[in-house]
Amino acid sequence: MKLLRTYSFLILLLTAFVARAEWFPEMQRKGNFFGGWGWNRSMYTNSDIHFQGDDYNFTLLNVQAKDRQTQFEAKTYFGLKTLTIPQTNMKLGYFINDHIAITAGFDHMKYVMVQNQSVSFEGSIDDKTYMDMVVNDAVKLTPQFLTFEHTDGLNYLLSEIEFYQGIYSGSFMDISAYGAFGVGALMPKSNVKLMGYPRNDAYHFAGFGTNVKCGAEVLLCNHFYVRGEAKCGYINMPGIVTRSESISDRASQQFGFAAIDFMIGFNITPRKKQVNPLENTSPTAG
Repeated sequence: MKLLRTYSFLILLLTAFVARAEWFPEMQRKGNFFGGWGWNRSMYTNSDIHFQGDDYNFTLLNVQAKDRQTQFEAKTYFGLKTLTIPQTNMKLGYFINDHIAITAGFDHMKYVMVQNQSVSFEGSIDDKTYMDMVVNDAVKLTPQFLTFEHTDGLNYLLSEIEFYQGIYSGSFMDISAYGAFGVGALMPKSNVKLMGYPRNDAYHFAGFGTNVKCGAEVLLCNHFYVRGEAKCGYINMPGIVTRSESISDRASQQFGFAAIDFMIGFNITPRKKQVNPLENTSPTAG
């Protein structure tokens, strides 16, 4: 009986909540400023990676890669000194009208070449020790031959234009769907150790990217939000630094990516002007 009363109360509460709600409402977001922090899980298409230096010029074909998800620990994911260790996202945005926002953001993804895979090889290496590792136009990517990662990370600095549609509006919760298009620059910190050369690990401008995405936002009390979104895009990096002491040594690659992002954040509404009641008062006729 108690369970039935509880269930009936919840049904009545839900009915009251829905009765006060509006489906597909007109949004009122113009002038809102928002920002957030989140986490991502990403995946990558295979890619050809070209390496060029004074004593080598070769391409590795159809190279596999994956992301590197940091194991969840509260002190790592939420610690002030460790916030950027996991794969993270950051965003700031502004609504230019009720349905369109412009944003600037930072996607900190991680790209890790799968070690010990065998790939096709095209080109030449002057050093016989490493050229002998190529057998029947294929090479095994052992740590001795190559380690190749963008794990500090594959940093995508992007600007997006987001388009919103209100889905649901209640007394303390609003739900919106959105889609977006973005472009940006790639500033990876690439960890590369190639054929016995010293490991390189330095931030550098390597190329550009573009992306599209769609998602849903739950806005709470008009001040806090949670978001989930699916994103896919294209990355082209023609200038990956492989040796810090060399001016000419570079790698290049292009690939597609897909990501699932989750974000929490804040929303600030513009302060409404206070109307002076005396301004609209007509003078009393004498």
